[in-house]
Amino acid sequence: MKIKLHENFVRKLTRQVAYIAADKPKAARKFKNDLIAKIKTTTDYPFKCKKSIYFDSDNFRDLTFKGYTVTYKVDSDKKVIEVFGLTKMDLDPEK
Repeated sequence: MKIKLHENFVRKLTRQVAYIAADKPKAARKFKNDLIAKIKTTTDYPFKCKKSIYFDSDNFRDLTFKGYTVTYKVDSDKKVIEVFGLTKMDLDPEK
């Protein structure tokens, strides 16, 4: 399967990397590279991550990485994994 990174995901990732880079540029590059590598591991087994808590479909999955959730959709017909969401786990959702 191929991986397609949607504009929304790329924008959120860029923003997060810039935030990390303000204090630790090396850590920001490592974060980005490690996250992309983790996403690439889904190509062989796209359903290995848990079913998404945000969607009521088995085709939507949540990949967890260092307190972040990457949400993606598996399109088996097109053989594409569409990565579109990046959220940070918030312990207090009321904030």
